[in-house]
Amino acid sequence: MSTTYRVRPGPEAFLPPAAACMGVVLPDPGQGHIEGVIVDEALAFEEAARKFLNAKVPTIFPGPLVLWRWNETAKEKAIAIKALFETLKACAPKGSTPMLIPMADYRPKYPKIDPEIEINPNHPNLTIWHNRIDVCMFVGVHCHQANLALKIIRGGTSCYTIAMCAQAGHEDANLSFRDASPAKINRLAETVKRLAAQTAVAGNGSGG
Repeated sequence: MSTTYRVRPGPEAFLPPAAACMGVVLPDPGQGHIEGVIVDEALAFEEAARKFLNAKVPTIFPGPLVLWRWNETAKEKAIAIKALFETLKACAPKGSTPMLIPMADYRPKYPKIDPEIEINPNHPNLTIWHNRIDVCMFVGVHCHQANLALKIIRGGTSCYTIAMCAQAGHEDANLSFRDASPAKINRLAETVKRLAAQTAVAGNGSGG
């Protein structure tokens, strides 16, 4: 078992190893992980916001746990996700195309899937390839299904994956948060706004 394995964007292999089997551990409360390395959660927010702002097609994949209003927390998370998406659209640099593509359920979409409006969890690489998605975030996806999809994405695409998990995080994502809440989703949106504002100020200053 390697203790130096890094969970980097792919394409890695036809059958990429499960990160847990390679020695990657999940973060404790107050922490996140970036490419398999445990970091302070604040650093993870900064890096996730930076990845979104530098992406050509930053995409949010909300899953059933937030798409279906099964309790009030799910409703609040859905509102926060929509606000994050609106923030990405408002802060996106010229040439960037933020997208919001749902994963309403985990049933395979056969024989045809419309990758412009949905993600097939059994073949998420098809949606990513079709839309040329370079950074995506999973939120509200059941842990077992998220890890499967994240491995497929890491194995066959170069997309950078972020996982906002309500439990302990996802070792198979390139960057992962744990204990996801409406407040944490809103915090990510505020971090995006702050970094975008800082970039705009720096850009104006450099032209002086």
